[in-house]
Amino acid sequence: MKKLFTIDDFAVAFISALGYGFGYSIAQVSGWPAPACLVACLALGILFEEIVSKIAFSKAVQKKPINRIITYVVILLIFLIGQYISIRWLGVSLMEYLSEELVYAVVLPVLGFVVNMLIRGFRERQIRKRYGDGSGGFVFDVSEKDIEETNRQNQAITGEYDAALAVKTRTGIFVGERYKKTLCFLGVPYAKPPVGALRWQAPEPLPDSEQVFEAKNFGASAIQVEHQGSILKLHRQSEDCLTLNICVSTEKAEKKRPVVVLFHHGGFTCGGTVDPLLYGANYVINHPETVFVSFNYRLGILGFIDFSEVPGGEACPDALNLGLLDQLAALRWIKENISAFGGDPEKITVLGFEAGATSIFMLAAGGHAKGLFKRAFLFDGNPAAIYTSPAASKALAKRLLEETKTADMQELLALDADTLKAAAQRLWQEMCAPSCDGERFPFDLAQACKEGAASGVEFVIGFPADEMKVYRSSLGEENYAKFIDAALADLRSTLDGPLAQAAEDYLAAQTAASGALEAKSKLIEQVNLLGIYRSAVKLAEGGNKVHLLYWAEKPLLEKLGSGMMDAAATLLGNGEALQMYGSVLNKDLSETLQTLLQKFIAGESLQLYPNEIHGVDALSWKAYPKALIVEDGKLTCGKIDDRLTQIQGLLDFAVQ
Repeated sequence: MKKLFTIDDFAVAFISALGYGFGYSIAQVSGWPAPACLVACLALGILFEEIVSKIAFSKAVQKKPINRIITYVVILLIFLIGQYISIRWLGVSLMEYLSEELVYAVVLPVLGFVVNMLIRGFRERQIRKRYGDGSGGFVFDVSEKDIEETNRQNQAITGEYDAALAVKTRTGIFVGERYKKTLCFLGVPYAKPPVGALRWQAPEPLPDSEQVFEAKNFGASAIQVEHQGSILKLHRQSEDCLTLNICVSTEKAEKKRPVVVLFHHGGFTCGGTVDPLLYGANYVINHPETVFVSFNYRLGILGFIDFSEVPGGEACPDALNLGLLDQLAALRWIKENISAFGGDPEKITVLGFEAGATSIFMLAAGGHAKGLFKRAFLFDGNPAAIYTSPAASKALAKRLLEETKTADMQELLALDADTLKAAAQRLWQEMCAPSCDGERFPFDLAQACKEGAASGVEFVIGFPADEMKVYRSSLGEENYAKFIDAALADLRSTLDGPLAQAAEDYLAAQTAASGALEAKSKLIEQVNLLGIYRSAVKLAEGGNKVHLLYWAEKPLLEKLGSGMMDAAATLLGNGEALQMYGSVLNKDLSETLQTLLQKFIAGESLQLYPNEIHGVDALSWKAYPKALIVEDGKLTCGKIDDRLTQIQGLLDFAVQ
């Protein structure tokens, strides 16, 4: 993606040659010994190179072509004047130094490129050795030591502690741990543990506290469904899961830093912040001006279930969308306490993947996000996954009674967590996402956005072009087939007339070409993309500023797919984690997308000027209906309507 060398590199070489030449020649004429001449040569050459690099690659120079031309002319004149002076008074030509610098400007980047390609090739071979063709889905090579370390638990501190690692909040004093150039606080509670009498209750705020706690270990993941390709099955799970993680740079800051808050993925039934794909330390190392936060929330039958038709269910009136209420509680804790960590509570951006992105859309459309965040970056968040009524959630509650052989709410509350987890595993296909009740959340969220419910929030909406294969890699072949069949049944219930016939004709043609499962997957993928697109359209119609991102990178292993996993790792710079998921990070692409994400977080214009990232051309990320397209390691800007569906009329149906 990056150019190995640019005209600006050659311009810098002219001034560098001047420095090296004058440094050595003047020292030699002055009678200095050879070692001293060499030191003078290097010192003046490096100094000149640093100065002119800052000028040549500065925003002021790069922003306008005329400024670059003027800079090149000035650099050439300076070199010619230097050459004249050197020949006239020192009797030395600088052309030899210039030729060496020009070779250096070419050879070093080429060598670096070759080394990087060799390293990448080695990593790819290691992945292929572990994964084969990828047909077995995600396979995680995690040592017992790693599992043991990840499952350690924070303890209360009663004695002395390192005050330099501690931060005082309203709810306690938390002692973090240094990691490279960051300070991380892990497993910080943001609400009371939802256990015992608080099971299936709205999250309750923590009391004021002066107690001191460790914050060195991740909190427990939420109790969840465990699939074949889920790394979270290696991490301890508990109902006591309402914790968050904060990562800040150890560099001093003159002002409060903007904050980015990550909402994790997992289809509302699994997932958590301990997934290394979602770690924030690498992002903070690359962008020390930002505070990074992630958090867990309740999932599955403990987070999304309607007990209103269960005897005694009136005691749990908020159970329908507890996971969303947890998210709001986390955002409120962050808003209240993040300044203690150096964050600016007035500059909060939320970043969500899959279920996390859907959650953010729902919170914004329901009007609950007012004042809690100003910008939202949503990748693969499909509002069509949200139930438009609580009916399915009520049905899940009845099935839970059957699975656990209980008759009422009192008996359900008496069950232990292991029994509920086992029931959830059996009910995974019937598990519910959030539901609209017409009160807290309007039945048509997209229409609410069109009417201005999410006003004041700027959005980036991301589309994965090949996410179904990622689902298959996560769920396993058998569960994936069941998932697709259920999604197809839901789709058929919403389509009628000519459009339903068009979908069936497409399905028949694709089945003949590639098989039944692949055909159904392609159809469901299109419906998923159109659901995301509809949310973007309605937000734009409601007056929100919306940017689109289309991820079409090819996977390293075709059968593993490329979608949310690759996009998350690329945006956050988590290359080691991506290797666990069977791919290799494109570092150039990661640097560019991180720069754009950081501009979004900072509220800046989403454009790059030439060489803002060395070797990358200027880029202007236009707002909707244009999209930033990520494909073959390159970034381009264009419309994506024609990429979303192959079925005539489906696009119009989706956005109406």
